[in-house]
This record gives sequence, C-alpha cells and structure tokens, in this order.
Amino acid sequence: MLIARAPVRLSFFGGGTDLPAYYERSGGAVLSTSLNKYVYVIMNVSEQSALQITSSDYRMFYRHTPGEPLLWDGDLSLPRAVLQHFGVERGVSIFLASEVPPGTGLGSSSSVTVALVKAISTACGQKLSKAEVARLACEIEISKLSKPIGVQDQYASAFGGLNWISFDASGINVEPLMLAPETVERLEKNLLLIFTGAAHDSAHILSHQRKSSQEREARVIDSLQAVYDLALQARQLLLTGKVDEFGRLLDQAWQHKKRFAPGVTTEQIDHCYALARNNGVLGGKIAGAGGGGFLTLYCEDGAVDRVAGVLAAQGLRRMDFHFEKDGARVLFNAGLRLQNAEAALAGN
Repeated sequence: MLIARAPVRLSFFGGGTDLPAYYERSGGAVLSTSLNKYVYVIMNVSEQSALQITSSDYRMFYRHTPGEPLLWDGDLSLPRAVLQHFGVERGVSIFLASEVPPGTGLGSSSSVTVALVKAISTACGQKLSKAEVARLACEIEISKLSKPIGVQDQYASAFGGLNWISFDASGINVEPLMLAPETVERLEKNLLLIFTGAAHDSAHILSHQRKSSQEREARVIDSLQAVYDLALQARQLLLTGKVDEFGRLLDQAWQHKKRFAPGVTTEQIDHCYALARNNGVLGGKIAGAGGGGFLTLYCEDGAVDRVAGVLAAQGLRRMDFHFEKDGARVLFNAGLRLQNAEAALAGN
C-alpha cells in the first residue's frame, strides 16, 4: 500500500493572470497559501491484472482490462491520463478522496493531479522534485486534457506554504514569503472561509476568460492588469505586516474579478458579501474562478464569530482551517512498486 496526499490552496491575489493565454504575453503572479485540507490517493497492488480506480467524491468507478488501450476520455479521465503517462495499465487499485467538495474554488481538481503524480511516480521509482511534479501536473491537465485552466493550483499544491508564484514566457518561479510569525497568525485568525452551498463549473468561466485574453479584449485585459498590480501591493503589505490593509485590498481585487467573465458572481454571493461587509468584513472575494464555492472573507479584529453567525442565518457554513507549510507528500509506503508498461515489455 502507498498513501499520498496533496493540499488544496487558497488564492488571495493574482488569480486569472496564471492562464497561459495571459501571462505568456504580459506576465503574471499569484499570492496564495496551501491549507490543511487534502486530497488523498491510496494505492494497492491488485490481486487481479486489471486496473481499477474509485473516486469517493464523484461516486465513480472505472475498470481497465489489460491489453486494451488506456484512453483518457469519459469518466475519471484525469487519473487515467496520469496512469497512461507513466505507462501503468495493470495490477493496481487506486482510491481517491478529498476533504473538500469538488468545484468549490480551492483547486482540489489540480490537487488530485498533483497527488496522483506524486503517488504514481514514487511507486514507479521516480524521484521528482516539487517543480517537476507541478510541471507534469500542468502538462497533463492543460496540454493532455485540454482544460481551460491556469497553472497556479498545481504549483501551490506541489510546493505548499504561503508563496508568491510568478509566471512569464520563460517559466514559473515559486518564492516562499518570509513573514513575521505575528503577521501570519493575525492573517489566519481573521480569515473566514464560508461555503455558499453550491459547487460551480469553472470550465465555462475560464473558457470565456481564456478566449477574452487570447483576443486581448480590453475590459478583461485591463482588469487582469489591475489584479496583477494589486497582487504586487498585497505582497508588500504582508511583508511589512500591514494585515488589515491587505484585507481591505481583497475587496478591490473582487471588484475587478467580477469583470473577468459572466457568471463569476451571483445574486446570492453578492447578497451574502454585502451582509458580511456590514458586519465587520474589511474585504473578500469568491475563491477560485467564481460562480459558487467558498467565500474568502477578511474580518476586522474580533468580528469572525459575528460574521459567521450572520451568514449561518442565511444557510451558509464556515469551514475551519489552518495554513499548511508542506506540499504534496507520500505519507506511507509499504514497499509498493509498480512496473510500468514499457518496463514490462522490456522484461519479456
């Protein structure tokens, strides 16, 4: 047996500038942290020769018969694409589970990819660096599966920690933010994650945003540039310990984000955000691409419980969390070793 996990992430500033359609021309950066909520991959050598995958989140099961092509279309295409990359087509059972619902803006889909890459590469005897894990996860999701997503989630999950992640045509760089302990403590203490009760289809929103970026639509490009500028300001505010100013800046980022694509916000989100602002929230935004999922709210000192109570009366619930310093890792490996298809053929 082998057990691996990868954390989800909370993106504060710069989301949207991590789409290749934008940053390859203009550059971009994201300020984000990983959270102590994880995606887990549990692998066992199967007594049968077949390959089996079970996802608890999507309530799906897939069985692959050896000798047939391992394609990555249809149900559970993501784990199938990762397995196909490593040439693993038989003799293993994989179970996938996440501590957060899928489609809620915390990057859990990319965390699944990262956890799978970490688990399967380890089982195949490959020692990939954090950057290599993230790079391969991006390649599989964006190039192989043609997902209209950015690259921040994979790097945030693979590296872990509170980071400044910058992107341009020459590559991607992850810089851990070295903050005073009291700054990190206050930031974490005053943040709320509120579940709106609705998952979202980020593909539709991101597809529209990618198209707008490719076509250099002025409204979207101007908003993305403003979001990037705010990310630079937010980074400096944290480095100098100005946490409340950082929180207030989230509201400015949210106003620009709503211009990225139709569907980023809803009447319910706007209503609940206005309530939160009237009860001690200095700034906030919807996590991820938008349309649902978790509201990220920064509260003034002592207002967290009051805000959570007001939103609970609207049927919304808070999720407790802490910042996570570690990225993807193997938690347990009882000597599981997979023989990929290429190696198996070489041995015959």
